[in-house]
Amino acid sequence: MSLSSHLQELRKKHQTLSDRVEEEQRRPGYDDLTIANLKKQKLRLKEEITRLSEA
Repeated sequence: MSLSSHLQELRKKHQTLSDRVEEEQRRPGYDDLTIANLKKQKLRLKEEITRLSEA
């Protein structure tokens, strides 16, 4: 897998997590812990995307 395709895949995963966070926040009685975990996953992906983009 090339670097550009790997970055593209990471960006898709990041967007999917963003969509899930928004979806969870719209649900009545949403779970703060679930949202916090999703946001942590998003942050890890964002950091990896940034690191690989700068390499």
